Amino acid sequence: MSSYKRKIQRNMNRAVSTMLVTALCLSGGTAVFADQAQEGASQPQTQTPVQNQDTSSFQLFSDVKSGFWAEKHIYKLASEGIILGEAGKFRPGDSVTQQEAITMAIRFMNLNSKLSSGENAPKELVIGNYFKPYVELALEQKLIDKTEEIASTGEKEEWGKKPASREWIAKILVRALGKEADAKAAAGTSTGFADENNISTAARGYVNVAVQLDLTKGVEGNKFNPRGNVTRAQLATFFSRGGEHVNPGYDNVFEGIVTSLKDDTMTLFVNGGARSFKLDNRSVYFTKDSETKASKSVLQLYTKVLVVDKIGSAAYVEVRDANQQLEKTEGTLLKVLSSNHKILLLVNNDSVTYTYDDNTVFLDQNGNKVQPDSLTPDSTIEIQRETYSVEKKPVIVQIKSAIVNKSGNGVIEDFDLTKKTIKIREASGAEETFKYDDNTMIVYQDQVLNNLGELQKGALAEFTVKNNVLTKLEVTQGIERTVTGTLLSIEGKSLISFTNTNGKDEIKRLAEKPYIFIDGIAEPTLDDLIADVKGGDKVKLTINPEEQVTKIEVTGRQSEAVGAVSVVNYVPKYKALTVVDSAKKVHAFTLDEKTKVEYNSSNPTLEGAESLLTEGRRISLTSIGDRVLSLQVIYKYEGTYVSTDTVKKKVTILQADGSKIEVPYQGTSPAVSIYGKTSASYTDLKVGDPVTAILSTNQDALQTLAVKKTMQFEITNVNINNSRIRALGDNVSREFYVDQATLFGDNGAGIKVHDLKVGQTINVTFSGYTASSVQVVKLTLGKVEQVDGSVLKLKKFDGTSESFQLVNGVKVVRNGSVSAGISNLSDKDHVEVRKDTDGSLLVKVLTSMERQVSRYNSLTKELSVLRSSVADNNFRFPINDDIYIHQGDTTLSVQSLKENDKIVLYFNGDKLIEIEKQ
Repeated sequence: MSSYKRKIQRNMNRAVSTMLVTALCLSGGTAVFADQAQEGASQPQTQTPVQNQDTSSFQLFSDVKSGFWAEKHIYKLASEGIILGEAGKFRPGDSVTQQEAITMAIRFMNLNSKLSSGENAPKELVIGNYFKPYVELALEQKLIDKTEEIASTGEKEEWGKKPASREWIAKILVRALGKEADAKAAAGTSTGFADENNISTAARGYVNVAVQLDLTKGVEGNKFNPRGNVTRAQLATFFSRGGEHVNPGYDNVFEGIVTSLKDDTMTLFVNGGARSFKLDNRSVYFTKDSETKASKSVLQLYTKVLVVDKIGSAAYVEVRDANQQLEKTEGTLLKVLSSNHKILLLVNNDSVTYTYDDNTVFLDQNGNKVQPDSLTPDSTIEIQRETYSVEKKPVIVQIKSAIVNKSGNGVIEDFDLTKKTIKIREASGAEETFKYDDNTMIVYQDQVLNNLGELQKGALAEFTVKNNVLTKLEVTQGIERTVTGTLLSIEGKSLISFTNTNGKDEIKRLAEKPYIFIDGIAEPTLDDLIADVKGGDKVKLTINPEEQVTKIEVTGRQSEAVGAVSVVNYVPKYKALTVVDSAKKVHAFTLDEKTKVEYNSSNPTLEGAESLLTEGRRISLTSIGDRVLSLQVIYKYEGTYVSTDTVKKKVTILQADGSKIEVPYQGTSPAVSIYGKTSASYTDLKVGDPVTAILSTNQDALQTLAVKKTMQFEITNVNINNSRIRALGDNVSREFYVDQATLFGDNGAGIKVHDLKVGQTINVTFSGYTASSVQVVKLTLGKVEQVDGSVLKLKKFDGTSESFQLVNGVKVVRNGSVSAGISNLSDKDHVEVRKDTDGSLLVKVLTSMERQVSRYNSLTKELSVLRSSVADNNFRFPINDDIYIHQGDTTLSVQSLKENDKIVLYFNGDKLIEIEKQ
């Protein structure tokens, strides 16, 4: 019984009694089993306005307010003539009787034409006279079984007036959908509900099928409540959604492609012909994947739409597929033969002829209508043909590019410095993209700018184009722009001077609080900038319309590292420093208020450093000429561990320059600090371990030997206020501060604490228990395209390929098990690739699940799939913009997935990463 045919008999409905009209208010839907709170319908009395609601549409029933949870299904079935009201009311919260439910099932199945007198209705069942023909036919159609119904009816109960229970409705609907055989097959399987023992043995298979079809989600507490009563609104929703699984063949329901939208009339291409419908204030609009009423604007040309007709008017309109049913072909125009409506196009070096008609629309680059004869040879043309008819007629012919010579004014919308293109939105609203070259003149406030990159989007400009190339662009409104140069000086925190790329010196005012970015410095200030006529910072400056510098980004530095030296003398009055290097050569430097100092203090100052600059003190510094930019009083040595001599009480460290240094310690053994290990000692050290030897204040003894250790974590929490991170590593949750750490993004650029996000993988390098650096790890997702002994090649989500060299080793994680090498990888695997802390490649194989689509709920943004079994509770998945949904190389929207589509879901742990349509 998967398909039914009949004529809807509306006239008989007008003559029924009040009780009978009430019965006709009923109809169907999946929510019949579910508690309203479970179905997102816990507010059936609310009158909250619905977004995008078309307020001109009429209200069908006075007690079904706009935004009511079952509104869509009530509108649909009322438009189909299946349900009526009583005195303009639907009474959605009233319970349904068994004879009313049977009546609705027969009408839902489109079997009214088979109704007889009802004289053969069973005498053993007490039934109202109006309902006897329906019950009689229901017995013939095996919707109900006489013996079952007699056995389940109490001695003093009237079968017809008995409230329809949830499990009884499950049986009726499953049979109405032609799923009786499926129910019998599932009769012995557990339903998975907590109150399964309360479900009748005979009803268990029907409940299982309803669950598998996603027609029921149960009620609170994972219960089914089989004896619970069904309301009118629930039954309406139940049958409406059940209609997704059958084709009842109603004679006033049409599904087709929108071919015309004009003058409040919509025309559909249906069954090889055109059918038009009036759109008026009685029309209501919905989409397939939403329960919420939409506006008329959801209707778009060439999309698939379902219409319920009411004497030529569209009473109910539902967008079934929002994707335009068009295919695009691009080529070079050879000729337009307007006399016989033909276009000759060069496509992939082949000449192709397309025949158009009077309905074909011709557009220029800006979307304006033009005549076919206005198309010029050698122009690039895009032809959009419909895919719903055999002819595949061209419906839109648009010029993509043509020879252009023009002048005008507009807004700079976008530009691409690599492709050398600029998009301009003209005063008319039309957008065009033009190429520019090295001869293009760019003018701003009577200045000729070096390049387009100094401008910002949104600027007003006048332009001239010759032979498709922008020859002049003059900005006519104050804008934000960027310039590059070398920093010369910063005066009083109000003026900044620099040399631009043309070698000219410029002076600009500083904004009150300019944003400063210096790679490797977390919260830089003006004092961190190096301004010097001999070698200041290379900078990119952002200048606002008032010609104030609002942002300073350091792009390069030219300072010289002097290295380790010893203090000979320091004169605080003149800030004069004399040092001697390892070759016994003396150097003289000058410190100033901008000199950055570092010593063993969390709050170092120049005054504090001066007291340490005594004769013999070891320091390192960087400078430009004789000006000291930074000075570090050596309080630590870095290198790799060599050995510990417990007799001489010395630790030997191999430094980066190849020299060894012996650092004495006091006490019985050196103090050792290793992250993640309590009570560490020198016996825990291995030769070659990277270490930092932190010295005492006098630089004469080891204070702590801190081992450098890099660990990989997944961030679970970021506390921006105190720079504290919580992260998971090796299934252990840890917390640590990053206030003293240098932070890097996955591209190596410096970032700040607020740039770290939950879910990111990070490599944290600890010096002892202090995090010294944090690096966001680059994660690459894709499908294995090629794998051999030396390279792994992935097809990424963006369609490009990326290869990974395996010279540093590779580990493969599959279902929690780790194996070395790539022998168990295949080109069927979908994976996440990242580098481990040791530089080896870590390949995590995504787990997969094959399912069929049930439906997408656009309100909760959840995709439901058909369960693999009644015990399968993992069938609803949140959908976000990061999930890659595709078929082959074509990216899809979640709304394009249809019921029963076969899909494969890929997971990284518990997180859904990818959905592949088969």
